[in-house]
Amino acid sequence: MTRVNLVHTPRTEEEITARVKAIESILIEKGLMSEAGVDRFAEIYEHEVGPNLGAQVVAKAWTDPDFKARLLKDATEACAELGIGGLQGEHMIAVENTPAIHNVVVCSLCSCYPWPVLGLPPNWFKSMPYRARIIREPRLCLKEDFRLDIPAETEIRVWDSNSEIRYWVIPQRPDGSEGMSEDALAGLVTRDSMIGTGLTRTA
Repeated sequence: MTRVNLVHTPRTEEEITARVKAIESILIEKGLMSEAGVDRFAEIYEHEVGPNLGAQVVAKAWTDPDFKARLLKDATEACAELGIGGLQGEHMIAVENTPAIHNVVVCSLCSCYPWPVLGLPPNWFKSMPYRARIIREPRLCLKEDFRLDIPAETEIRVWDSNSEIRYWVIPQRPDGSEGMSEDALAGLVTRDSMIGTGLTRTA
């Protein structure tokens, strides 16, 4: 059986920018969106929803033990303290990575995903190869499809989101980040590290 590799050939930033501009032009030309609408849409997903918000939550958890305890107890309520929540985030559960445990999230039935903290799900999250393989052989899937080599002594736990419960990951705080501000720490957090298929950036 042919296995689909989930890692795609990287595109340059220039190629991605050109493609986005082309799509914007088509939407505006056909009257589907105005320039102001496109700008507002980009602003919403850059600043008001998505991984940036999740990164802020993680950074606060790294620096505030009391907040982290509340986050692990009830992620929905803790996120609401920061004004984060809404559709697709009505019942969220945060799980914490440690040296002994690495968590990874999937939705085996469709693509249930905590939009308020992670934004829109990436295409690979919705793909059948990922949904099947991360459950069947998570260590190999992470290593071969995401280039994430989890030590053999570290337990991997796979959390299956559904329409009622959406999981996401509090990644380990990177070494060398002591003394950094919350804003700086948030810049180290990646979307994939909050799914469990990647790590944070290095400090």
